[in-house]
Amino acid sequence: MMTLEGKHALVTGGGTGIGLAIARALADAGAEVTITGRRGDVLAAAAGDGLFPLVMDVTDEAQVVAGVAAAVAERGPVQICIPNAGIAEGRAVHKTDAAFWRHIMATNLDGAFYTVRESLAGMRETGWGRTIVISSMAGLRGLRGAVAYTASKHGMIGMIRSLSEDYLGTGLTFNAICPGYVDTDVVTRNTSAIAERAGVSEAQARAIMVETNRHKRLIAPDEVAQAVLWLCGPGSQSVNGQAIEIAGGQI
Repeated sequence: MMTLEGKHALVTGGGTGIGLAIARALADAGAEVTITGRRGDVLAAAAGDGLFPLVMDVTDEAQVVAGVAAAVAERGPVQICIPNAGIAEGRAVHKTDAAFWRHIMATNLDGAFYTVRESLAGMRETGWGRTIVISSMAGLRGLRGAVAYTASKHGMIGMIRSLSEDYLGTGLTFNAICPGYVDTDVVTRNTSAIAERAGVSEAQARAIMVETNRHKRLIAPDEVAQAVLWLCGPGSQSVNGQAIEIAGGQI
């Protein structure tokens, strides 16, 4: 059985959805897991059994610097870094103002960059590390009506590909996971937005998301979590700089 005993993992957006599923899977494998988010009550409800809450807004560079430092002081160097915090909102390009663009980029791309940068010190120090960003199918193809979101998710993949080149031949690997539509609150929230944008019912809007996944069902959060575990486990050390699709088929 794989064990991550002695490893400290940090999962942003770890209080709900995909992030919480990943955090629990890592903790079940023996890691101590720092879960971050903006809402202390949500994190507190998720904490326990190897999960340690840390209120941290990934769009604020100073908060990320201080937050990662505090987590390291408590639980040692971060060796597993999961930048998962993100916003999934669509808006047509002619309705995308600078404020909306920056809001998406600040959370999805800047936040991932700050988190990875601050976590790297521990990986370099120990000679072992796994960075796994949670991108999206929108990181590999254009998503209609979501230019900012698509650009941010492409950027995440570009970042890990560059980092994988920087650290070739070391004990550090960098990969991205690109899920289709996952059965989380994000799908629930997007149902109304898609219905309004497309002029369809909410039932039809949900069906659009389900049909986008190649196997015609929503993906369970634990399916993403198990892929993260595999990338942290033995035998995955040559998987590096990859964008791994979890969408029921080819994206």
